Amino acid sequence: MVSKKDINTECKIVEAAEKVFIENGMAGARMQQIADEAGINKALLHYYYRSKEKLFSIVFRTAIKALLPNLIKSFKTEGDFFDRLHVFVESYLNIIEKNPHLPGFVIHELNHRPEQLIQTIADLDIDIQFILDDIDAEIEKGRIINISPKHLIVNVISLCIFPVVARPMVTGVLFKGNKEEYKTFLKERRTNVADFVINSIKTK
Repeated sequence: MVSKKDINTECKIVEAAEKVFIENGMAGARMQQIADEAGINKALLHYYYRSKEKLFSIVFRTAIKALLPNLIKSFKTEGDFFDRLHVFVESYLNIIEKNPHLPGFVIHELNHRPEQLIQTIADLDIDIQFILDDIDAEIEKGRIINISPKHLIVNVISLCIFPVVARPMVTGVLFKGNKEEYKTFLKERRTNVADFVINSIKTK
């Protein structure tokens, strides 16, 4: 039986590893850094996790599970397609605001370790076909313009993610370094992005 102490230590290690991996990437992270961040010695770290690769796989899987399933779930809420789009955008930006380094971390690692990380995503059995079907159904009803569902999904995600991934540039150029104005800007995008997309695809 796993003790409460073991569970607490494992959680502490995973949290420390997440911070180190986000700051340094898989290639740049060192097990000693993770041990130091967790406040344990390296021998104890290796007792729980024998390799950096195994620990990274757990951290990445946890990050993906925090992001994708919740977003997909948000598109199964009550209301029409436009209502669900608003919920989707708000949910996405809420997650990103709580985990601002998550998008950059995922993108960086997908670029450097695409095959293994795409397999990790595939193993989670995440299916977005129902969203593509919803979009096709709206097109058939004449409620939105004839647009590729895949392009629409990428457009929405890009509008959400870019101000976060490019935070230093957006904050520096648009807000002259004012972090409070930047935070307000992100909150406004919870409705701004969805309204912009809806106005661009909704038939007259």
